[in-house]
Amino acid sequence: MRKIERRESDAILGAMRQVALAGGHAITWADTTSVVAAGRYLLRRHDLLDIGTLPAVAPSDLVSTLRGNPEVAREAVKYLAIMAMVDGSLDHKKLARVLEYSRALDVEADYLTDLVEAASGHLAWATADMWRKNFDSVLSRSSEGLDPNVWIRPYAGANADPALVARYDALGKLPPNTFGKALWDFDKQNGYPFPGDPQALNASFGTPHDSTHVISGYDTSARGELLVSTFTAGMHPINPMSGHILPVIFFFHFGEQLNDVGHAGKGGLDPDEFWHAWARGADMTVDIFDPKWNVWDWVAKDLEELRRDWNVTPAGPAR
Repeated sequence: MRKIERRESDAILGAMRQVALAGGHAITWADTTSVVAAGRYLLRRHDLLDIGTLPAVAPSDLVSTLRGNPEVAREAVKYLAIMAMVDGSLDHKKLARVLEYSRALDVEADYLTDLVEAASGHLAWATADMWRKNFDSVLSRSSEGLDPNVWIRPYAGANADPALVARYDALGKLPPNTFGKALWDFDKQNGYPFPGDPQALNASFGTPHDSTHVISGYDTSARGELLVSTFTAGMHPINPMSGHILPVIFFFHFGEQLNDVGHAGKGGLDPDEFWHAWARGADMTVDIFDPKWNVWDWVAKDLEELRRDWNVTPAGPAR
């Protein structure tokens, strides 16, 4: 996406503030922090300190400012949609305001459909759709005809692969500065079985996901899992909102158990680092979830050198 001009960033951030105000109560700390952080990390507005200085941007104003820039408009609606969720639940009044902006901008998106369905009481449908969009994104193709619950753990019974387990376990013998040793440490410290083990996740998902944890520096707490999926959304272009950001907000911020791969948590959205993680992923020069990316090409490389080569900036401090 092209660089967003200052007048455009003013309008987008002003609209985000208007979504926050639509909740019908005082703007919260999460609202304020989110607007400032989105400005700082994604819109490069390091000068924004007081969101009260932002213009009161109506949908028609946003249309006028972003006219002729559909890519920026689509990005803006993503930011607005997040504002309906930052306080730990899906705020129906804020979502209604988001939809006013999206209609005015003529932006339709699957994640908006998911939010509308969830707000309408069809949570099971919405979460199933998010899970399927996540599956499509992980595969980088349509998952039609595949059962994600079978695919995610493929090594049961006769499908166990001890040789693959041994290959991953051998990473523990690499020098301590290497990416491979860091990946081995990550799995061991978290008690994750290696691919090939009957209890392990499919290597096509588990290895890129764990590798993204290692590269990004985010842990496996509710906060860390939400951040690593947001980082992934910035890095991997397939279904970033519906397949990565929305599912983890519902799972780790709202506490909705979408699947049995992990345990849901409440309040996991760090409203500053969330936007930082999104920007860090977008700045990556490599897509770890691209099917062409092969972990074995990188395991012997120095971890810090890889971070520099792939333009991975340091994570912010845990709050």
